[in-house]
Amino acid sequence: MKTNNLRDHLLAALAVLPGTREFHLHTLVSAPRKSNSLFPFAKPKPPRVYVQDILLILSEQASPDAPRIIVSAVEACVYMNPTTSCAVFYVSKVDSTGQAMKPSPTATLVRALIEWYVNPKTRPVDADHVWVQLFARAQAQYLFPNSNEWSGKEPLSDTKLCAWWKRLLTRVAEGVEGLATTEGEKEKMKLKLYYVLPGYNETEAEHALRIASSSLPETNTRLQWVYGHPYSQSEIPLPCPPDTSEEKIKNLGHLIPYFEDDPKSRFMDEIAYTTDGEIRSPVRKRARTMNGATEDKGPPVSTNNTTEDGKPLGELGKVTADEFWERMSFRQECVAGAVTGFFTMMVSWRKEGRSGELPLAPETGQVAGQVHKRVMTTLLTGVEFSTVERAAKGTETVESAIRGLCEGIASRERARTPERRLLAPPQTPPRTQRTAMEISPNPFPEPAASLGIYLSHIYGSVGTRNAVEERKTEGPQVVQVLHVRRRNKAVPL
Repeated sequence: MKTNNLRDHLLAALAVLPGTREFHLHTLVSAPRKSNSLFPFAKPKPPRVYVQDILLILSEQASPDAPRIIVSAVEACVYMNPTTSCAVFYVSKVDSTGQAMKPSPTATLVRALIEWYVNPKTRPVDADHVWVQLFARAQAQYLFPNSNEWSGKEPLSDTKLCAWWKRLLTRVAEGVEGLATTEGEKEKMKLKLYYVLPGYNETEAEHALRIASSSLPETNTRLQWVYGHPYSQSEIPLPCPPDTSEEKIKNLGHLIPYFEDDPKSRFMDEIAYTTDGEIRSPVRKRARTMNGATEDKGPPVSTNNTTEDGKPLGELGKVTADEFWERMSFRQECVAGAVTGFFTMMVSWRKEGRSGELPLAPETGQVAGQVHKRVMTTLLTGVEFSTVERAAKGTETVESAIRGLCEGIASRERARTPERRLLAPPQTPPRTQRTAMEISPNPFPEPAASLGIYLSHIYGSVGTRNAVEERKTEGPQVVQVLHVRRRNKAVPL
């Protein structure tokens, strides 16, 4: 089934789930914005990338008279680096309320989302290489407050969650591999899978995941997972461009991406800001005076995260990628008694039909970044999912907020500062003495949502009327009675 946008692609995937129910999906994709936070420790300065926030909220309705209840949500973001033609798709959070019918739609929703971005025929970003990265850590709840109090929610254990992600990414990779039907396409397509369970060697990790997935049907696949990190391979380009300076100093900041709420990022901070010498505040730029001279206004602040001599911060120039992952095994987040996992899937396949549009130009159906933030705030702080009644009320609150934001932004004129009636001509205010990221403003205005955009790109529903797989019931066990043959006693002569 050919789909035109992400919402329709997700609904088509949900439509084949067993059972009779109605799915209601809200798909929020923010307009691209500039950022240099993906590789903040790169040299000579962090590369400029374009980032988009993604939020999927799926609710379920068992019957026309039943209330809608949110059952699953996915938060992710995609980074695009035009210099290397690489896109990094980071799955930040996946959660469910536990109030969905069987089977749960969460795996189908996540799988369809990743497939949309790795498939070169549907990929919405102009990138030839896609890195899918995630950190698996089992918790009782992520996106739905108090959902762990619902008796029907059964969060996966640590090893089962890692096995769940490995199985899901394997199916995504199988689907991508199946798209290459001709010999020419098979030669162009490159696919690699990596995973690491900190604190476990390869044999222990395979054994732990095999036991965790023993109750699931076996998957016959030819795909091979590599146990380790993907930053030593050279077949698929790294997202961060290499150091082009004459010195070409080794820098770990060119390899490890920086994501929010990720243990790798916290470890990178410690490596970057831990030195053998005295710990000092960052250096601050000097202010330029009217006569062109520079005036010292306190310690300067470095905007490219390098020292004065151009070397990487702290120990970033000494720690290798292998040593980084070896030391990750001793981090508190990885040795606190629970099994965690880092998963990476890389797909190198030239995108078909490049749009040729500017990376910052918003597309139809995208929303402003503030819409994403306000919906997340409502979801995390304004509702709860401890009972069916509260979940139904929270669903109504969240879905009404999304629709209200889309309708309100388009219908209400933006507030403007009234013009001042003064004789003095307008002038540029003096530059403030504070650290600022070197990001130029977006030349395109924020996309204005409307009711039409809401109905055609953001909200959609699909009903399922599919047969439920019958579980094989065992019949009454037949008891076999064993007859013991007695040996005849020998008659004494």
